[in-house]
Amino acid sequence: MNIGTKIRAIRNRKKFTIAQMCEATGLSKGFISNVENNNTSPSINTLQTIAEFLGVPLPYLLLEKKQHMRVVRKNARTTSSHNNLKVEHLTSKGGLRMMIVEMPPGTSIGEPHTHEGEECHLVLEGTILAEQGEDSAILEEGDSFSWNASVPHFVKNIGDEKAVVLISIHSDTELNDIL
Repeated sequence: MNIGTKIRAIRNRKKFTIAQMCEATGLSKGFISNVENNNTSPSINTLQTIAEFLGVPLPYLLLEKKQHMRVVRKNARTTSSHNNLKVEHLTSKGGLRMMIVEMPPGTSIGEPHTHEGEECHLVLEGTILAEQGEDSAILEEGDSFSWNASVPHFVKNIGDEKAVVLISIHSDTELNDIL
């Protein structure tokens, strides 16, 4: 972890000097320099003091780069097609994925299938049928549902117009072939 590099970047972005940091935290210039150069690992209490001075939550200092906020601009979204479905990916790949799926009348998101993780769906337009095991529901604009994706599930547009569904999928492993 490069906590020191992150501390320096935040301090510089907020235009704080090392002297200001020393005065506010009671830490020595040499110690702060060693922290910022990743030559020493401060205690949690010291990190909390530094985080308070910098005005950031302590957990933010402990995040690895891949855990930081990821932005996908509207014009940079990737789209794909799958069995007459248009899929617009709203997030970059990772443990949490979101997508907007457009479903022409009569189309479905595959046959009943399973995968690891949990799903949450919000119907933005149209009327869909959602089935999981023995449960089924007809949902319309504004309705939402969620389920454990390890149980066979199925979603179909049963309306006369296209259906648009916002889907969020969380998994601890990389999901490749869902949509």
